[in-house]
Amino acid sequence: MRATTIHAPYDMRVEDVPEPAVQRPTDAVVRVLRACICGSDLWAYRGEAARQPGQRIGHEFLGVVEETGAEVGTVRRGDLVVAPFVWSDGVCDYCREGLTTSCEHGGFWGSVGSDGGQGEAVRVPFADGTLVRLPKEAASDDRLLSALLTLSDVLGTGHHAALGAGARPGATVAVVGDGAVGLCAVLAAKRLGAERIIALGRHEVRTGIARRFGATDVVAARGEEAVEAVRALTRGQGAHAVVEAVGTEQSMRTAVGIARDGGAIGFVGVPHGSGTGLDLSVMFDRNIALRGGVAPVRTYIPELLPDVLEGRVDPSPVFDMTVGLEDVPAGYRAMDERTALKVLVTT
Repeated sequence: MRATTIHAPYDMRVEDVPEPAVQRPTDAVVRVLRACICGSDLWAYRGEAARQPGQRIGHEFLGVVEETGAEVGTVRRGDLVVAPFVWSDGVCDYCREGLTTSCEHGGFWGSVGSDGGQGEAVRVPFADGTLVRLPKEAASDDRLLSALLTLSDVLGTGHHAALGAGARPGATVAVVGDGAVGLCAVLAAKRLGAERIIALGRHEVRTGIARRFGATDVVAARGEEAVEAVRALTRGQGAHAVVEAVGTEQSMRTAVGIARDGGAIGFVGVPHGSGTGLDLSVMFDRNIALRGGVAPVRTYIPELLPDVLEGRVDPSPVFDMTVGLEDVPAGYRAMDERTALKVLVTT
């Protein structure tokens, strides 16, 4: 089959690789219908995250079950399913507590020895604990398929950030980062009842989507200028809930600066490029909480799925470019050059 591999910084290839097969009785093989490129994939693309030459890549996909192991009971051949970006057994202590990303037997798609989502098919370990069935009729609805694909990562990650920040009815939420996760955090904050949502971003197309998703205000500034602008919008106090969806030192400093005393920051930006870290004394003095990390999206899918299916939440606009599998390298270039927000891959 064909799959995307990475060989060196900026060297993405679509190559022939072995077809996946059931290896253990808890496995399933899923034929991919839709995948996508994540902003976090760009760190490997740019050489900021180590990869072995020829390693597979991609962690967001949905598709049709093609084969199952003897012990798989919740999905069967022909089922339309979505996979969260981490596989998990569903039964260990962490999974039972909802922290599926810490599963004792879990792992990430595209890790050494595993299939990546940006390919024609994927072997799924622990299929019962990992895969979530979708209505079969969704396979014929392109917009709905795109919306459902976000359940594999960005919608659940935005939800995780909004929860960590304490988004709630009556709250003012500020979102640092105008990528797909930041935009989904705006959507999540709106869904959770936030009264005011301030989106920080300078790309007009993206902030336009933020407004469509529920942002009431846009701040097109960075650093201290952004802090001053948010405080001007909030009577000098800052936001009750702040989402940090970038992962740089500057973005986290901005998040701390715009947080209200007694507020919280939900951080989901994959950390990179941090040199000196945070001044914890500032957070201590102002009673600012910090929560977040790798989002356990498998836990959130059952809660978010009905809203997506019934159209109450539509995250599909985060996809602004579509490529076939053979053109995935061009999709990476477009996202790296910020001419695309998030690239959808059809197989």
